[in-house]
Amino acid sequence: MPSESEPEVRTVAGVLRGCREAGLAVFRGIRYAEPPVGALRFAAPQPVSHWDGVRPAVAFGPPPPQPDAFGTSPQDTGDDWLTLNVWTPEPDLAAGLPVMVWIPGGGYLVGCSGLPQYDGGHLARSATVVVTLNYRLGFEGFGQLDGAPANRGLLDQVAALEWVRDNIHAFGGDPGRVTVFGQSAGGGSVAALLAMPRAAGLFRRAVAQSVPGTFFSPDLAADVTAACAAELGVRPTVADLSTVPPARLPAVGEAVSAGIVRWRERWGSITHRPIPFAPVVDGDVLPATPWRALADGAARDVDLLVGHTRDEHRLFSLLDGVLGQVTPEQTGTALRMLAPGRDGAGRYREAFPDATDEQLYELVNADWLFRMPSLHLADAQLAGGGRAYLYELTWPAPGLGGGLGACHGLDVPLVFGNLTGGQPAMLIGDPPTPAAHELSGQLRGAWTTFAATGDPGWPLYDAGRRTRIFDERSTVAAYPEDASRLLWRDHTFGALPLLAG
Repeated sequence: MPSESEPEVRTVAGVLRGCREAGLAVFRGIRYAEPPVGALRFAAPQPVSHWDGVRPAVAFGPPPPQPDAFGTSPQDTGDDWLTLNVWTPEPDLAAGLPVMVWIPGGGYLVGCSGLPQYDGGHLARSATVVVTLNYRLGFEGFGQLDGAPANRGLLDQVAALEWVRDNIHAFGGDPGRVTVFGQSAGGGSVAALLAMPRAAGLFRRAVAQSVPGTFFSPDLAADVTAACAAELGVRPTVADLSTVPPARLPAVGEAVSAGIVRWRERWGSITHRPIPFAPVVDGDVLPATPWRALADGAARDVDLLVGHTRDEHRLFSLLDGVLGQVTPEQTGTALRMLAPGRDGAGRYREAFPDATDEQLYELVNADWLFRMPSLHLADAQLAGGGRAYLYELTWPAPGLGGGLGACHGLDVPLVFGNLTGGQPAMLIGDPPTPAAHELSGQLRGAWTTFAATGDPGWPLYDAGRRTRIFDERSTVAAYPEDASRLLWRDHTFGALPLLAG
C-alpha cells in the first residue's frame, strides 16, 4: 500500500512508487520508451510496455553510452537509457501546476539527467513540476545511417514529451502548460523541437540557453558516419553497425574528434571545436534549421525565452589549455574559419580595435558557436510573428580563481539553484556568495514565472532589442553585444555542408 513516504502514481503503462524528499514527491528512472537495443537499435523510440503491480521509481536510470568526459558520466550500467525523472510538490490530479521539462546539454556527446546539477528540487518548490530526461547521444542518437531514422536523439525527446502529455496530470502537472528548457546541446535541442512537426503541440513555452549554431546537412552527417565506420572497420550500414556493442561506439566518436583536423577540407568549421555530432536537417524529422523554421512561423504560438552568457568560450579555452596563452596564429585561424562574410577577419579587427589576440579569439568562437545563434533565434521568432524574451548573463563568477567571467555553463547551477552540487558549481565558488544566491533566485524566479505565465518579468524583445542583463545589479537595456550583432547581421545559420565530394 502507498504511504506518506512512498507516494504512488498510476501512469498509462502502470503504477509507480517514488519517495519523499524535502517535502516533494520524487520519481526517478521512469521508462518513457523501450530500451533501444537489440531489434530496436538505431530505431525510433517505441512506446513503453504495460506492467502489472507497482514498479519502484527511486533510482536514476543508466546514462546512454558516452565518453567519461571530465568525470561527469555516472558509471551505472544497463540499457534502459530512455528514462526520465519527476519532482512534484504534490502528485494530485487537481493541482494543475506548470511543468518544466529539462533537456541536458553536453555537445550531443555526453550528459544525463542523473547528474547532481540537474536536481529539480529547488525549481519544484516554486509550485512547478520538474521533469529531467535522458536521450541517445553521439552515434546512437545522431549518426546518419541509411535505413535508420535521422535525429534519433531528438525523436527520444519527442517521445519523452509525449509521455509528459499523457501522464503528467497524475503527477500534479498541467499538460497544457509545459515548458521545455535546455542549455548548450540541450538549448540546441529545444531550438530543434521548435522546428519539428512531430513536436508541435507538445509544449507551450520554450527556454533555449546558449543555443549552438551547429546543425548538419545530411551529406556532412553521412561523411562523419563513414569516418566512424572506417575507424571500426565496418561499413556505414545499420546491419554492420548493429554488430558493434553500444559501449564501444563512444570511443569511436572520441577517436574521430581527436583527429578531426585531417577532415578540415571536407568538414570545415566543425573541425575547429571539434563537433562530430549534431542535429541533422534531414527534411523529415527536422525539415529546416530552427532559424529558417521560426522565421517561417513554425513556433509563432510558442512563447520563447532565449539568451546566452557573455564569455561563452572562456571555459573551452581553459579546457583546451590555451587560456592566457592564445597565439596570433590561433587567433588568425579562428577568425579565418569562423568569422562571417568576406574579410570577416578584417571586419572583426576593425570592430574591436583595442582587443588583444586572445580577446578576438574568444569573441569569434563565442559568437559563432553560441551568442549569435541565440540572438538570431530571437530575431527569427519575431520575424515569424511570435513572442520572444532575450537575456544575457554577465555576472563574473568568482569560482576557479575568478578568471572565467560569465562563462558557458554558469547559468545551469544558477537556474537550478544547485550552487554546491555538481561540477558546474565550481564556477560559483565555495561557499557561494550572497550575490550568487541572489542571482540564482532571480533566474529561478524568471524561469518558473515564465513557465507559469509566459512572462519572465521584463519587456518583450522587439525592435529596441530590449534584453534582461543578469548581473549583481540586473537591468533591462538594449542588447549589449551590438558590435558582434552588426558583424553577423547578414549571416544565415544554415545546415553546415560537406565542402568536398
